[in-house]
Amino acid sequence: MQYTTLGKTGIRISRIGFGGIPIQKIDAAGTRQLFLQMRQVGINYVDTARGYTVSESYIGEAICGMREHFVLATKSMSRTREAMAKDIETSLANLRTDYIDLYQVHNPTMEQLEQVIAEGGALEALLEARAAGKIGHIGLTAHSLEVFAKALTLDWVETIMFPYNIVETQGVELIRKCAEKEIGFIAMKPLAGGALDDATLALRFIASNPDVTVVIPGMADEREIEQNIAAVCDGSPLTGEENAKIEEIRAALGTQFCRRCNYCAPCTVGINIPGVFLMDGYLTRYGLGDWAKSRYDAMEKKASDCVGCGACETRCPYQLPIRDMLQAVAARFGR
Repeated sequence: MQYTTLGKTGIRISRIGFGGIPIQKIDAAGTRQLFLQMRQVGINYVDTARGYTVSESYIGEAICGMREHFVLATKSMSRTREAMAKDIETSLANLRTDYIDLYQVHNPTMEQLEQVIAEGGALEALLEARAAGKIGHIGLTAHSLEVFAKALTLDWVETIMFPYNIVETQGVELIRKCAEKEIGFIAMKPLAGGALDDATLALRFIASNPDVTVVIPGMADEREIEQNIAAVCDGSPLTGEENAKIEEIRAALGTQFCRRCNYCAPCTVGINIPGVFLMDGYLTRYGLGDWAKSRYDAMEKKASDCVGCGACETRCPYQLPIRDMLQAVAARFGR
């Protein structure tokens, strides 16, 4: 296992971390087995969030008796002092610990970031919790380049999490500035929200950038842990063949694709928007037409059910033209 320092926090962490989203699909016992394996192989950085339903509580149960072997990072979308203080206490209870190594402001807009740092904002609760020893360090996550750039100017920000992968390299210059300012950089969406099917290539690409402190792929079984460690800790430079494949993937995906973050939900009429786009990917990119159509046909709501209200687009952190994209999917599937 390769280790590095998480920016100015001084914490030594594994170069590959554990993304806590997928364990929502398994159970507490399965999560415990994953953590036993991670302890054995040396993965110590753990990412979760208040918004990931049971993720915090599953992790809290999983680390019982071995808390000292893991660096816990979680995050909250609360913007006020009162709400953030409540979330911190909930996280401590869920994770069954008396301290959290890194607590992050989760995906604020520029306007929300101003609220966070204003009087009565969430930052007050974070600073109070840090002074009380309940949290060790404070970070921020973002999907917007504008928010990323602003975070680099805030002296309380010790880490920044931002999407970085084969098809999302828009933040590479700001990632370099993180390294220059000793701000830990956490690469999220390493598989572009599931749009990339070659996990080994995706992780090797990210690990080849020395400015990335840690990458946090979601992992739900022991096989994924082994494969991801091998990819991140390989250390060899990308080959000509791998670089050629990267360019092919970029050409195929472009920039307007769903990362399956689910921030668009809930749809006014109940369309599973990320699910619809996932089936479209199987149809158009992977040549699984019959399978994709059968799965699409089984969905209760189809792309053609969109009423064009646009509520989803106001919530999408990537500003995708979701209504137009749904119309295109409906045309390809015929309904």
